[in-house]
Amino acid sequence: LNPGVVTQVSIRIKPGDEEGTLRTVREKWERMFPEDQFEYGFLDDRIERLYESERTMRNISVIFSSLSVLISCLGLLGLVSFTAEEKTKEIGIRKTLGASTGNILVRLSGEFIKWIILANVLAWPLAWYLMSKWLENFAFRTDISWPIFVVVGLLSVSFGVITFIFHAVKAASANPVDNMRYE
Repeated sequence: LNPGVVTQVSIRIKPGDEEGTLRTVREKWERMFPEDQFEYGFLDDRIERLYESERTMRNISVIFSSLSVLISCLGLLGLVSFTAEEKTKEIGIRKTLGASTGNILVRLSGEFIKWIILANVLAWPLAWYLMSKWLENFAFRTDISWPIFVVVGLLSVSFGVITFIFHAVKAASANPVDNMRYE
C-alpha cells in the first residue's frame, strides 16, 4: 500500500474479540504507516451520529406539535364556550317552540363542523408539502398517504363536536325561561 494515498481503511471484524482484533490492526498499521497516527471508529457509531440531528428534530417537532394542538384545543374550547353562551337565548327560544335537544345540537354544530373542515382542507396541502420536502433528505423514504390526513381531520372534527355538544347540551337542558332571562 502507498502511505501517501491511503487515508483510511475499512475492516469488518467478528464480534467477540474486538480488543484483540484492534490490537492486531494497530500493530499492522504502525508497521505499514509509521508516520500516521492510528485512529479507529465503528461504523454503527458513525451512523448513530448521522441520525442524532434527526432525533433532535423529532423531539422538537413533537414538543411544538403538542403545544400547537393544545393551544388549538384550548382555542376551540374557548370559542365553543363563547358561542354556546351567545346562543343561550336562541337555544331557549328553540326549546320553547318545541325543538328537541338533538335538533338544536345538529343545527348549531353544523356551523362548527364547516369551519373545522375548512381549516383541515387548508392545512393539508401545506402539511403534505412540508413533510414531502423533509422526507426528500432520506435515502430510504416513504410516501405520505392520504388516510393519515383523513384520520387527523376526523379527530379534529370529533373533538370540536364533542366539545360543542358538552356545552350545548348544558344550555339546551337548562330551563328555557332561565335561558331567555339570561340576556
